[in-house]
Amino acid sequence: MISIVLMFVLSYFLGAMVPGFWIGKLFYHKDIRDEGSGNIGTTNSFRVLGPVAGIMTLVLDLLKGTAAGLLPLAFNSTINPMLVGLVAVIGHTFSIWIKFKGGKAVATSAGVLLAYNPQFFCLIATVFIVMLLLTSMVSVSSMVGFSIAVIVSFYYHDMVLTVVAVALTIFVFYRHRANISRIIHGTESTVPFGLYHYLHKKNKKPIAIVYRFFIFDAYQTKL
Repeated sequence: MISIVLMFVLSYFLGAMVPGFWIGKLFYHKDIRDEGSGNIGTTNSFRVLGPVAGIMTLVLDLLKGTAAGLLPLAFNSTINPMLVGLVAVIGHTFSIWIKFKGGKAVATSAGVLLAYNPQFFCLIATVFIVMLLLTSMVSVSSMVGFSIAVIVSFYYHDMVLTVVAVALTIFVFYRHRANISRIIHGTESTVPFGLYHYLHKKNKKPIAIVYRFFIFDAYQTKL
């Protein structure tokens, strides 16, 4: 019982680590919460601090989720790694180091999936990358990736994986509710690559506007 409690505590503190915030403070003398989207995750780190800091934030956020998911192995415990990793996701979202606020936990959640099932992680990561190259939007890629994760989880006949995937997907959509509004109105932030970025740069109709027309408000949008 003590080992289980210790695993959950360690998982929370692993998740509560805020590399994007710390990197900004230590190396760039910036608080990324005050710039860009105000988020402490990868996308805002790229936007505010640059690609090196963004990549470091991505890798560290991913690894802390993986480390949390591997805790049962380290403790030689039979508890499901997904349950332990879920606490790390909570830690990332409600970090003790920044007054119980945090990021959207996409990379941390992916790290937990990596620890639990590398094959499953690679499939979802591929979906994320493809969607990012098509839409140039991290938010869209994240939401689609987790939605696909729910569907694919049924193939594995793993009830815990499915339940956690559903919970994480609902959570990711909730944390992206402001992004969803911006996507609908065609004002969502984009990365400087991918099809959307190319079309926008060439002054052609951005793919997001097409999405709006056919999916969200076909009878109201003026193209």
